[in-house]
Amino acid sequence: MAGLEVAIVPVTPFEQNCSVAYDPAEKIGAVIDPGGDVPRILSALDQLQVRPERIILTHGHIDHAGGAASLKEELHRRQGAAVPIEGPDERDRFLLSGLRDQGRAFGLAGARNVTPDRWLRQGDTVVIAGRTFEVLYCPGHTPGHVVLVCKPEGLAFVGDVLFQGSIGRTDFPYGDHAALIRSIEQELLPLGGDIAFVCGHGPGSTIGAERRSNPFLR
Repeated sequence: MAGLEVAIVPVTPFEQNCSVAYDPAEKIGAVIDPGGDVPRILSALDQLQVRPERIILTHGHIDHAGGAASLKEELHRRQGAAVPIEGPDERDRFLLSGLRDQGRAFGLAGARNVTPDRWLRQGDTVVIAGRTFEVLYCPGHTPGHVVLVCKPEGLAFVGDVLFQGSIGRTDFPYGDHAALIRSIEQELLPLGGDIAFVCGHGPGSTIGAERRSNPFLR
């Protein structure tokens, strides 16, 4: 089985890495963290000729989830079948129910509140193009943040938990720096150094590289 491919679609003024993960032969996959700019995401899907089977949210911030409701509706119209939204953990419900207000606060038009078809918890799995991804509960940046990892593919989607040379912000009223570091140390670092990850902003990295050089993890 050929490996998954990942196309990054930068969305919103925050340049969030919306990901299209797909099987290059079967042309099926998932859209991860559609924060906005839905026409841009749809254009990327058209260019890739990918049919998404699901939409996955790592957490409830507007730049990751603001376009999910609109994308779901448009994919239903195009594909003639419902495309479920999965994740994050239900502890981010308050963020997803306030996306419209987040949009107004940041001047981002089109953000809509959303309720996932399925909340995700530690130990759950999600399937992307026939590959099983484990769900890791990784709070700190938000209370309900989740990470997706497929060890056979050597791939993880970490949202805003870990970045190349940095970690997620915790200076929100609900942020928790100690919880974020604990999430990284207990859930991500044990995955092994060869796991490559796609993060919510900027270039990706590997767990091994961050263990060695990330100043926040020393």
